[in-house]
Amino acid sequence: MAENQTNKSNFITGLLLILVGIFLLSAQFGYICWENLWPFFLIIGGVLFFLGFLVNRRNYGLLMPGSVLTVIGLLFLYTNAGRWYEMEYLWPTFVLAPGIGFILMYLFGPKGNGLWIPAIILCTIALVFYARFWFIFRYWPLILIAIGLYILINASKKKSSSESKNPVDFTGNGGA
Repeated sequence: MAENQTNKSNFITGLLLILVGIFLLSAQFGYICWENLWPFFLIIGGVLFFLGFLVNRRNYGLLMPGSVLTVIGLLFLYTNAGRWYEMEYLWPTFVLAPGIGFILMYLFGPKGNGLWIPAIILCTIALVFYARFWFIFRYWPLILIAIGLYILINASKKKSSSESKNPVDFTGNGGA
């Protein structure tokens, strides 16, 4: 089994070196424009972390750098195509990327690892800031108001139900 893991690792390393060599050689001779393709190094790095996880699924920690590099690489690939001005609206991606990593680590890591908590926090923060820039989400604070009203109504129902269990004695007998 260990020999099989070594063979897979050597195969991936060899393939990586060949692909990077072809890419760099093509860029050196002018076949590839480096200014437009540098984000692919981030994406390829992220994919390699994912492959490392697939080779040995016990290394679920590889999912975090894999997701961060891939998501950030895709963001830079998008903005590098003449859309850097959109970074004003896309910066929450830097918060979302580790949130996605925590989601993947939660899903593929050991059960009960609790990584869903930072995943939800980071993804929610990113989505709140994304929503700030999207017109359709202009009224998203209404969701917070609705949740607050729901909590208050449930709290008052529980309070009134607990009071009804101990009715007030209007007879003046003091419950005797």
